[in-house]
Amino acid sequence: MKKQKICIIGGSLTALVTAITLSKMNCEIDLIIGNSQENQKSNRTTAISHDNFNFLKKLNISKLPNKYVWACSIMKLYTETENKNFSKVLELSNENKKEKVLYMMQNSKITKLMMQKIRKTKSISITKHEKISEVKDLGLLKSIKLNNKDHKYNLIIMCTGSNSELVKNNFVDTKIENSYKEESITTILKHKSKKNNIVRQIFLDNEIIAMLPISNTMTSIVWCKKRDKKKNNYFYKRKIKLYTASYLKNISFSSDLEFRKLNFLIRKKYYKDRILLFGDALHVMHPFVGQGFNMILRDLGSLEKVLNENLALGLDVGSSDILSEFSKKTKPANFAFSVSTDILKHSFSLKNVYFKEARNEFFKILNKNNFAKNIFFNMANKGFRF
Repeated sequence: MKKQKICIIGGSLTALVTAITLSKMNCEIDLIIGNSQENQKSNRTTAISHDNFNFLKKLNISKLPNKYVWACSIMKLYTETENKNFSKVLELSNENKKEKVLYMMQNSKITKLMMQKIRKTKSISITKHEKISEVKDLGLLKSIKLNNKDHKYNLIIMCTGSNSELVKNNFVDTKIENSYKEESITTILKHKSKKNNIVRQIFLDNEIIAMLPISNTMTSIVWCKKRDKKKNNYFYKRKIKLYTASYLKNISFSSDLEFRKLNFLIRKKYYKDRILLFGDALHVMHPFVGQGFNMILRDLGSLEKVLNENLALGLDVGSSDILSEFSKKTKPANFAFSVSTDILKHSFSLKNVYFKEARNEFFKILNKNNFAKNIFFNMANKGFRF
């Protein structure tokens, strides 16, 4: 019997891990990538939960040694006091447990590992094509023209982000979107060697700065702030050093500053006529909780299960019934998690003094309640479950 064909469009981490995951099924996978060098040159890092770390380990991408994935066993949240010092309001610790608070990956290194895995996987074919202009109907299937030849697919998965022309042409007015009018600044700091296993987040007025360990001598910085074109890189570097000086010593910049606009997105419709949106094309959230890629991996686990179950029955993996089943399994939890995170983010941005005091007191009470902290950790680890 001829194998069903799945096309995955995109060169992001999402597209690569989706191709590797679905390659375990009895299908042929075509991975169409554009500029794959973009991720390999980025200084961005990604946080993954313990559950999702185990999900990646099962893919046998590599042995995931410490130089690729760094375990963090403690998370501390701080707010700014009146005298411009930082006060700890919440601490999550799994230092003596196997389940870590989170793991940090450097995107450039993980991208290279995934590409190596993909090139060795016989069921995945890689095609480099800068831009796919359209997806056409060809009989009962969908087709994409590559090198003047039509390629037919049972299912097309778009991992191209929400702003690609391909997504915009096929999914019109099916999203809830809002600009935070903020930007993230990312960089990597080199510093004096230390036991670097504590994730720190400092909440300021309309600013959040995260210190994310990636080795004993390297820490990733993610600074979310209001957009300001008047400031230069020298100003931002000086501020980053000021914010981190209490926790890191002998600081130097190991990479340039990267700037990215921050938006909120929830997709109303996940699929259409054998086309499934995936990753940032489905949902984009503020990075302060580090849950963007975790939501994607949880979606991927659900997608793999749904496709495998129906493939075993000999059903068409691109049928509306199957894509509807995936949507129903993931959409409610994704919506609730995205909206809850957005509300929480806005609560940290309010400047009202009384609200800030009440919020800080709430976190201090929460900090003394291990049962409540375990609930908080489990939601961050596994997301919402309905």
